[in-house]
Amino acid sequence: MSDKPSVRAPDKIDRAVHNTNRLMTSILHWISLHWLLISNICVGALIVLPVLAPVAMHLGLVGLGDSLYKLFRAACHQLPERSFFLFGRQVLYSLDQLKELLAGAVPPRFIGNSDIGFKIAVCERDTAIYGSMFLAGLAFNFVRKLKPIPIKLFIVLILPMAIDGTGALAGLWTSTWASRVVTGTLFGTACILLCYPYLQQGMQDIYAETDLLLHELESQ
Repeated sequence: MSDKPSVRAPDKIDRAVHNTNRLMTSILHWISLHWLLISNICVGALIVLPVLAPVAMHLGLVGLGDSLYKLFRAACHQLPERSFFLFGRQVLYSLDQLKELLAGAVPPRFIGNSDIGFKIAVCERDTAIYGSMFLAGLAFNFVRKLKPIPIKLFIVLILPMAIDGTGALAGLWTSTWASRVVTGTLFGTACILLCYPYLQQGMQDIYAETDLLLHELESQ
């Protein structure tokens, strides 16, 4: 018999664990590199899909349109007098105007018709929030070294929306489409300016750690 020790084949379980670790690390490595793209796609869907709802209705794709309105129903009140309309007489309608056009009460979830147009699936404020977050996310690609805004500034930027919304809800005043758009834009932009710089730093650290780990795993 040979005195040489026998070479043991790699254990299947150990190899499976190794491959799984390498796969999960590779996925995390890719996400950490492309996190901004992923985030912009997700946020972009929040503005594209609500706009797609009236487009679908206008094109006669009622099933698709209804599904999109229902999808965003849990996230927004969708009041027609506080929503933008497409493919109709006007972009904006007051509640009184809608009552006159419909010759009666206006259903809270009224989506519109071929004459009046079809509303976007989220209200004016939410449209401004999602739209500003998307645009700010796109712009962040060019200022990735930007530091997070101070918490005090963040509060200052989001406070107008809280005041406008709370005052309108309490009946102290009636918010306008302009106030909803402005305050929603401030809120959405503030969220990006606070969160994305932290995400950028965190993802840089994850990228460096996973890059080192991948080299170790590949050498095993």
